[in-house]
Amino acid sequence: MPPGVYLWQVPVSNRINSYRPRRGSPAAWARVEDGVREIVQRSEPLTPYTAGELMSVLAQLAMFADAQGYPPGAESWLSRELIERFILVGTNASKCSRGNYRTKLHRLREAVLGPDCQTGKPVKLSAATAAKPYTDSEVARLWYWADGQPTDELRAGCRLLLCLGRGCGLDSPEIIPLRAHDIRRPGNGAAVVHIRGRRERQVVCRRAWERPLLHEAARFDGQVSYLFRPRSGARGKNTVTNFLARCHHAPSTPTLVMGRLRATWLVELIEQCVPLPVIVAAAGLDTLHGLSRILPHVRGMAAGPAADLLRGDL
Repeated sequence: MPPGVYLWQVPVSNRINSYRPRRGSPAAWARVEDGVREIVQRSEPLTPYTAGELMSVLAQLAMFADAQGYPPGAESWLSRELIERFILVGTNASKCSRGNYRTKLHRLREAVLGPDCQTGKPVKLSAATAAKPYTDSEVARLWYWADGQPTDELRAGCRLLLCLGRGCGLDSPEIIPLRAHDIRRPGNGAAVVHIRGRRERQVVCRRAWERPLLHEAARFDGQVSYLFRPRSGARGKNTVTNFLARCHHAPSTPTLVMGRLRATWLVELIEQCVPLPVIVAAAGLDTLHGLSRILPHVRGMAAGPAADLLRGDL
């Protein structure tokens, strides 16, 4: 081998191994740093960005993912869903910088995981729609759309996604590992969902969605089974998206997006004046920052009721 052919690896490795983030929890960085360094090392020299640039943005993404309870690794951190969530709520950078972060992360994703579309680039989608709540009429149309699916499996799966997303604020990574016995009914008649994983918690379903959620769970009464897609043993990160790709779509019905269902749930809780600590705990968040992307969609309050709330109870 001619001398110097791979000399680029030495300074690149040095930059990767010596990197330390300027911001973020030292404990969080300690949990993710090995994975961040390994991913950037794998991407060299397949992106137009320097190792230092990639380390900076991936470190931020990885620490955000750690705080949100995502499992470590390239497939989790570089999923399109998590990248978009990070761009929307995980950084205080300017709009221009966030666009730059998105580009770098998607190039890193392609270098490490390969292209998503072998026949060309997918159609660009607006990330802003992920935080836009559904209207009541849109949710109603989604429910009728779910009931209109051609098979029992598709009907049950779509209804369950609506119940867990709109009624409980769950997103795909929390729905995939759920078991049938994770849906519980305490003595007061409410439906309570036990969330598994690092963000383990109990979420009480909204009253309007209790009955259909309990009905879906009752189909597996006494069985140790996955709640969503019980006949599928594979529990990959694309379990929900692959399922929705098989569903029949109606022109007059909006696309079912779990992030939008969760946003609808959050906005309803805020507008009904549920205390913020309760919302943060139920949503599995560490801080109020996770709510910032939906605040533009929260309706204002009339001056009179607002003044009464600010003044406080007599």
